[in-house]
Order: sequence, then C-alpha cells, then structure tokens
Amino acid sequence: MSVPPVLCYHRIGGARELGVTRVSPAVFTRQMTALARDGWKALSLSEFAAIAAGPTSPPPHAFFLSFDDGYAELAEHAYPVLADLGFTATTFLITDFVGGENRWDVQYTRRPLRHLDWDTVARWQARGFTFGSHTATHARLTWADDAKARDELHRSREAMLARLGPAAGTAVAYPFGAVNARIRRLAREAGYAIGFAGVRGDGDDPMNIPRVPVYVWDAGDVPFGLRGDGLGALGRIAAYVANRCAVGTTILRAVGRSAVRRPGGP
Repeated sequence: MSVPPVLCYHRIGGARELGVTRVSPAVFTRQMTALARDGWKALSLSEFAAIAAGPTSPPPHAFFLSFDDGYAELAEHAYPVLADLGFTATTFLITDFVGGENRWDVQYTRRPLRHLDWDTVARWQARGFTFGSHTATHARLTWADDAKARDELHRSREAMLARLGPAAGTAVAYPFGAVNARIRRLAREAGYAIGFAGVRGDGDDPMNIPRVPVYVWDAGDVPFGLRGDGLGALGRIAAYVANRCAVGTTILRAVGRSAVRRPGGP
C-alpha cells in the first residue's frame, strides 16, 4: 500500500526561537498558495484514514497536512490561509496544555509560547478542520513504561472525546515521531485507529504512518516532503536528523526534573 505524503508543521509565526520548528507566515502562505495553484489536494483525516486502511486509491496530487503541538498562532497565521485556499488540516494537541503555556518543552523563546484553547479549537473544528491526540504531556512514549504510556494515550484521547466528540478520538501523533511495536499496540488498545510517526514510518501499517517535518530551512514553494527528486530525498534526511536531535529535549527535561527533586536544589 502506498499512502499519500504527509507534511508536519509545528509553529507558524509568533516569537523567534533558537530552534528549527518556526516557519514564517510568509513562507507558509507562499507554500500553500503554490500547492493550491499546482493542483494539490489537502486530504481530510477521514479521507486519509480510508486510504491508509486500503484498498482506496488516493487521488493524484493528494497530501495530508498536519500540525503538531497546537500553538496558538495557528489560528492567526495558518488556518485562515488554508480556509481561503480550500485546504484542510489536522492538528495534534497536547491535551494537558491546551489553553496554557508550553511548559512541557525546553524554552527556545524569550517567553513561553501559548497553545490553542478549547474554544478556538471548537470554532475551527466547526469550519472543517480536524484535531487529534499528541498525548497528554508530550512524553517520549518509547522511553515510558506501559503504565505511563497507557496513561498518556488514554488520558489524551478521553479529553479529545469529551471536548470535541468521536471524530477527535481516532488519530494520534507520537511525540518526537518515536514509536515501536509496543507503543503501536498500546495505541490500538487505547482506541486509536491511525497513528503518525516520523520520517521512517511504515506506510503499510496504519499505526505507523510516516511524516516529513517542515523546518525553518524548508523554504521552497514545494516542501521537501512533497518532492520526488534528489533534493526531496536530501530534505527528508535532514528532517530525520533534526528529529533525532530532538532527543535532547527529553534529556534536558529529565535533568531539570531531577534537579528540582534533589534536596537543596533550586
């Protein structure tokens, strides 16, 4: 089975950062406008899931557009652009932090970033945008024991269902793209029907769909994840390396928690 390509953006606009996930509104608008002009179709989550489950064939020039983390700037700089172009997208929310600051992350900006709140999410859901789980706290699931991983998956899905209804409980995007057979099994047991991984996912497994992140250097009209040439292959390698380097976020968070727990710590 061959699934359509999947793009994964994180931040569109907002405060400058020391990291690589921020894409400027101008670049994002130019990319989406160019894709629409060239006849690309942004699939809804239900359309993509039907293709991933087989044997539905994707339409030509189809892709799936996703956002991880659910930063508040999406409602200002991304969703209106997509709505004007007739595109849709799926945003994966860190449910414990909806409406709050990104205290789950290492701070790469001067001030903590804010996440979408539930009211804003509901408004855009009513306009045809969809939302899924990015777990409860953005924990690296492959490093968690079964009890912790189950809690992250179940608690997030329950929050999505309670706030947004049944359609919001079908999909999960694994934080950092980190997934293995154990986590895929736990995600299925939690009730998810489709799971999105990193660059090296397996399109033959609906719980391990590959995605190509769009980072700050991916500034061409056609993002690397939609290119079939050598430049696209190089871009996917760069995205994979950047995603692997994100392991540092997990380590730094663990070190910080240990320092707080240590007697005499700050």
